[in-house]
Amino acid sequence: MRSLENIRNQSFPVKTIDDWKEQAEKSLKGKKIELLQSTTYENIVLKPLYTEQDEQQVPDYPGGSDFRRGIAPLGYVTDEWKVAQKISYQTPEELKQKLQEALEKGQTAISFEVSKNNSFPDLLGGLEKEYPFAINARWELNDILKNLAGQYSDGTNLTGYIGNDPVSLFAEVGAIEEELLKERTSQILQADGKFPYLRTVLVDTTPYHNGGANAVQELGIAAATGVYYLQELLDNGMNIEKALSKIVFQFSIGSNFFMELSKLRAARVIWKRIAELYGAEAEARGMQIAATTSSFTKTIFDSHVNILRSANEAFAAVLGGAQYLHVEPFNELTGPTSFSERIARNIQLILKEEAHLQKVVDPAGGSWYVETLTNQLAENAWEFFKGIEAAGGILEALKSNWLQQHIAAVYEKKNLDIQIRKQSIVGTNVYAKLDEAVPIQKQLMKMAAATKDYEAIPQHRLAEPYEELRFKANQLQETTGAAPSVGMLCLGELKQHKPRLDFMKGFLAAGGIHPAESKPVHTIEDARQFIIDLKTNFVCICGTNEQYEQIGHEMLTALKSEFPNLIFLLAGLPDKELQAQWHEEGLKRFIHVKSNCCETIDEILSDMEVNSLEQTKA
Repeated sequence: MRSLENIRNQSFPVKTIDDWKEQAEKSLKGKKIELLQSTTYENIVLKPLYTEQDEQQVPDYPGGSDFRRGIAPLGYVTDEWKVAQKISYQTPEELKQKLQEALEKGQTAISFEVSKNNSFPDLLGGLEKEYPFAINARWELNDILKNLAGQYSDGTNLTGYIGNDPVSLFAEVGAIEEELLKERTSQILQADGKFPYLRTVLVDTTPYHNGGANAVQELGIAAATGVYYLQELLDNGMNIEKALSKIVFQFSIGSNFFMELSKLRAARVIWKRIAELYGAEAEARGMQIAATTSSFTKTIFDSHVNILRSANEAFAAVLGGAQYLHVEPFNELTGPTSFSERIARNIQLILKEEAHLQKVVDPAGGSWYVETLTNQLAENAWEFFKGIEAAGGILEALKSNWLQQHIAAVYEKKNLDIQIRKQSIVGTNVYAKLDEAVPIQKQLMKMAAATKDYEAIPQHRLAEPYEELRFKANQLQETTGAAPSVGMLCLGELKQHKPRLDFMKGFLAAGGIHPAESKPVHTIEDARQFIIDLKTNFVCICGTNEQYEQIGHEMLTALKSEFPNLIFLLAGLPDKELQAQWHEEGLKRFIHVKSNCCETIDEILSDMEVNSLEQTKA
């Protein structure tokens, strides 16, 4: 009993942040704790530890204050997010069948690509009375609204959104159609009388996201575009509360989990501030969000990894508080199948039914890290929004290329980090799957502008540079009849050459180049015998720095003399004063952790093409 009493009375000494720093720096062997900080593409410095000292005033409950914690007091418990999978189809009959099946299997919103000829009553057969719409009509909105007005005598049952964002469409093609804007505003005003509960104004940040924009830029652009459309409606006689009820925001959700969920929380903070400045009633200031998993992060090769990416992004969207969610099928880039569409839909159902996210109100709320990040995003995005307004508003910022330049600067940083493998894409620039059949990339049709008023925002994916290398390697294989390869000259015992051998195999695989490994090489004669049987003119020496100095120079000189047509590479980067000697002895290039993987492999594949052409001529 005394022992039990002692346990009950046991207490632990209170630790401070300074105590944690002291222990952390011991683990870092004397290095400062600042070493663990990192800077994001939003220029936000992330700390290794967040405490209650970082937290500013946070609302106690969702559905109030700045809406960061959601627009409904009980979150998804009473207002579930809508499973809004965008259904692909070839014919209206196929769409009708697939839509019916999807709704029976868990889909809760009507979502598909529209065309001018879609006849909604015939197509939906009354489903629109039970389920809300979630449709980005893109270039077809004006025609769709005209058709809807003629097809429905009573539109009070239509809910959800059928809208578009012409500004983002103009950003994609680099041209503005003023008449389209005027006609769209007119159609929205006319449609409001017949479809009072249907949102018809979409603010779509996806083109900017795919252009490489960071979260701060996406939020600033969303605010500026929202203000532009809001002002248009007000100038045409609509009151502020009604105008706000017509707008829905669409965000693509990227791979940085906490940044992306905080992005949606910050979006609501910003929009609430804007609506408040316009004098809107408190209950009208909430933001409706439609989220979609990012195509910017998806890959053509090893596409099943996209399932993991999409699940991560969908999770972030839900914790961020989205009202509608589309999860991109893992093989969307090469053509989705019924299987991949089912998997995408089931990701949402697992989050709802198995992860129980529909039963917890704002799971991320109160996290010191999330709340701090939300505040930083909101404040930085507000400054970017003011920059857009200072440039004349969203349209003028596009016309002057001000916005394009800011987005391009961020994309260049992201692209460089992927190329030097500072950032990883599993299955693409790390752990590439060389035995995979080369898929055929789906060609996406884009509207071309007759004239360019300004620079269009290019639509990117991070994996594209490596995919181009893989296609280049595949073309080389079709031309020569053999997969491009590099002989790996492995010096000494396994423990000596394995670290750099593994590095080189992963490095070259990112560009579709196969390794041809030697047995352990101890002498120049061992190396000579390996090269005689080698079916490639490219050889990479792998070993330790000590081996390079002991035997490397002599070996390279002898081999280059006997096999002058061979191109030699070295795994690693010797000290600067030693590099010139290697080049004099015939080395083509060093390959190391700081090498630009894309540029290096592109050069190697180009050398292989030239080498192949010379052999053909000979």
